[in-house]
Amino acid sequence: MAHFQGAIIGYGLAASVFHAPLIASTSGLAVRTVVTGDRARREQALREHPGVSVVPDVEALWERAADHDFVVIAARNDAHAGLAHQALEAGLAVVVDKPLAVSAADAESVVEHAEAHDALLTVFQNRRWDADHLTLTRLLRQGELGEVLRYESRFERWRPEPRADAWRETAAPAEGGGVLLDLGSHLVDQAVQLFGTPARVYGEVERRRGSAGDDDAFVALRHRGGTLSHLWMSAVAAAPGPRLRVLGGRAAFVVEELDGQEDALRAGKRPDREPGWGVVPEPRWGRLVRGGESEPVLSEAGAWPRFYAELERALRTGDPPPVDPRDAVTTLRVIEAARKSADSRVVVELTA
Repeated sequence: MAHFQGAIIGYGLAASVFHAPLIASTSGLAVRTVVTGDRARREQALREHPGVSVVPDVEALWERAADHDFVVIAARNDAHAGLAHQALEAGLAVVVDKPLAVSAADAESVVEHAEAHDALLTVFQNRRWDADHLTLTRLLRQGELGEVLRYESRFERWRPEPRADAWRETAAPAEGGGVLLDLGSHLVDQAVQLFGTPARVYGEVERRRGSAGDDDAFVALRHRGGTLSHLWMSAVAAAPGPRLRVLGGRAAFVVEELDGQEDALRAGKRPDREPGWGVVPEPRWGRLVRGGESEPVLSEAGAWPRFYAELERALRTGDPPPVDPRDAVTTLRVIEAARKSADSRVVVELTA
């Protein structure tokens, strides 16, 4: 019997592919309730998690809040902040799928609410546990690259036609849509974790396919330590660049593609049922490059399951949550600065 019972609000892609399988794979955690008013998703949840209770709305969940220890908010982005406030009032620990809110002010309000209630609040920044990010973190700790001059990071896709049923692609930024908020939440978070909050932000944000949501963006950050981060996120990249290219004074680190964790989860695999979860095959390892010299680098294994393992420990022991929610506020401040820069065509200073 799991010690901590969880509820998931929403059962779209984020909940069904990422959150529910990862929770079900974590010792000490269980999915007890799913909230969805969609009949097909209700049947999907019951099929994928036998014994789970499915309720049609959050009011039904709050009525039985005492039967739960935590709630995962995996609804539309523009609903995140409001639902987080309700969950905190219901006395539950709260996991919010990234982004925490659609604005830094709304995110700050949720964090202050959690602090006032001495409640656990965290944000699902799962790509902190990507194999490439973990490997780069190790290389930086070991000093393999020397001083990092420029960090280039990309999430680029080729989707020349927006999908009408995908709200992340069709909704306006104020409604939580667009690649800057969606993919940018990962890219900015990783850059800030590695090199700290930037002092200056420059952005280019475009709508190439006629949708309300932006689909092609570039963000440049100058970190206070001197490193430059160049971040690309796009749905219209016919020739995607390398996932990572990190240029240091001693060597560069180049990774061509993402690890296989997302693909595995989309294929219905679970970490507790797959030996060697997250292990990257040698042909897909990154490489250390020094001019004409290049050598493969042993990859760390991707480790998305760590998020919920650390959540379980936080619930059990009172340890810090896997992601400090104030990091999510910082990420949104950077994203807002990038949007302001794109609108005004100037570099935006970001106060500490």
